[in-house]
Amino acid sequence: MTLALVTGGSRGIGAAISRKLGSLGYRVYLTYERDSHAAAQVVKEITQAGGSAQAWQLDTASEASITQLFHALDQEPQALSLLVNNAGITAGFSLLESLSLERLEQVFRVNVFGAFICAREAVRRMAKSRGGQGGVIINVSSRAAELGGSGEWIHYAASKGALDTMTRGLAKEVADEGIRVNGIAPGLIETDLHAAAGKPERPALMAPTVPVGRAGSPEEVADCVGWLASPEASYVTGAIIPVSGGR
Repeated sequence: MTLALVTGGSRGIGAAISRKLGSLGYRVYLTYERDSHAAAQVVKEITQAGGSAQAWQLDTASEASITQLFHALDQEPQALSLLVNNAGITAGFSLLESLSLERLEQVFRVNVFGAFICAREAVRRMAKSRGGQGGVIINVSSRAAELGGSGEWIHYAASKGALDTMTRGLAKEVADEGIRVNGIAPGLIETDLHAAAGKPERPALMAPTVPVGRAGSPEEVADCVGWLASPEASYVTGAIIPVSGGR
């Protein structure tokens, strides 16, 4: 059994990824910010299916919280072999002209700074030059990074654009350390992200703009993560794969 860390693993896409990795034989550490009950439910689903999982409260915007988590991972008998940087926030819909610095900082602290620090800690443990055995880092981005998020959340789109740049750069930086770094860019997916941002009807309203004619499911995103983590993707690094129905 190998060890995987999924940030933001208690709901939506993160929960689907956690369940997928559990079914593939990983021992899954899944993090949550506030909803311990949702995290416990995902752990229960994984263990009832024969897998192994543990929930961990994490403030992804805090370096101290992240380093505490990685110190806990160091106590596991298995070495960390997979990091999925999934934790992210939109901070709601806003035109740029109405965007506050506070909201912008909040989004970047979670979506960018948190992902950078998690990746840094993972590299320190996976790198062969540091005694590690290599590994995989997968960053969960968004099609908004390319589409721009205009009229809704340019701030969120920009944070995911920064994550894409990190993905491409880090992939080259650590390729000779035995670490593959890739990203996935979900499009319109049926999760509670839309309701949390204030538009629960958004998937239904936007479905006609998707070439395949529907919103995607979290499980379809999780399947892509499972493949990128597998030996079948051993020659894939620096890629950002859209899971978006053609949008």
